[in-house]
Amino acid sequence: MVESGSRPGNGKQMRQSMIGNNSPLDRLRQRQRVRVRNSSDAPSRPRNARKGSSSGNGGRTGLSVAEEALLRQILSEPMDYIDSEAFYESDAEARIYHHAPEIEKPDVAWYRPLMDDLTPTSKQTSTRNTGTVLLSAAQERVLFLQYNYARHRVRQLQLEIGLDDPTEDQARDILRWNRIATEYREQIAETNLALVLAMAKRTRMSEVDFADLVSEGNMALLRSVDKFDCGRGFKFSTYACRAILKAFSRQGMKLSKYRQRFPTDFDPAMEKSDHLETMRATHERESAEEVKHIVLSNEADLTDVEQTVIHHRFGLKGKEQAPPLTLEQVGQIIGVTKERVRQIQNKALEKIRLALEESRKDALEQQQNGEDENYEPSPN
Repeated sequence: MVESGSRPGNGKQMRQSMIGNNSPLDRLRQRQRVRVRNSSDAPSRPRNARKGSSSGNGGRTGLSVAEEALLRQILSEPMDYIDSEAFYESDAEARIYHHAPEIEKPDVAWYRPLMDDLTPTSKQTSTRNTGTVLLSAAQERVLFLQYNYARHRVRQLQLEIGLDDPTEDQARDILRWNRIATEYREQIAETNLALVLAMAKRTRMSEVDFADLVSEGNMALLRSVDKFDCGRGFKFSTYACRAILKAFSRQGMKLSKYRQRFPTDFDPAMEKSDHLETMRATHERESAEEVKHIVLSNEADLTDVEQTVIHHRFGLKGKEQAPPLTLEQVGQIIGVTKERVRQIQNKALEKIRLALEESRKDALEQQQNGEDENYEPSPN
């Protein structure tokens, strides 16, 4: 009975609300998400705690779902960076970013059409007039300091947060510095894309596809950006070229081992081969024709009733193909029950099987006799 003044749908809405807040799926989502607390809140429970939510607004923050996922990924492992003494000066951020000269960003529009026709002899691989930026050692130092300082700030925030939940200000600072580091990483990598192409064209590996070489070189370039120490005074190209060549060598060794296991290339047509099915169908067709010949020529010495049953059950009527009849239909024709028709059919099939075996045995003996007659002994 529904109480007065209440709506029938209120109970359903209440159940949905309870399920949405207390269901196992919702609790799992709450454990997996990064809990962000307000800056004015008291120190929260560590992130690995099991009970409760530390945020005063029910776990809701101004971060989007994508930002929360990125924040969880950043906090999952320590941020690696190349340390420098310049990071610990009093005005380090202003010196590294605001007082540093602006570095021109490269135009990589030429690189995307090039990926459509990756061949070492392609005329499009020329890097002249393509917007490539050549950096000096001082400019490279500026970019790498800016890149590593951003990662340094992310690491400092990770240490500041520890096992606690980050505040919303801390979360936004981490995302901001991570975005800055990503932008400088992309700028450094895009500036040196032509280096990968130049090294790939000089590499003599006929068994390795040129596109695979470029892909391995790009991955090695990104790893080089993460590991390069500009404080040692070397050019980035000196460090990256060696890393790219080692990546090419590893790719060649990997392909060589693969070739030892699989000497031939993969052929999709062979995977779709129906040779066995074709041979089976051919054998079945030939066997059916042989059985039909035995029945029509009555080589199995079938009685008139047996011939009638076989002809009607399997649709044999001379050289024409007639529709097969059921046991009951054949029984109505010859005036017996369908069980009796089954017995007659089985007896006739046994005679046909014996006649087929005898026919094949005679054919095998004739073949052997023919081989013996054609055999000529060696004069020795």
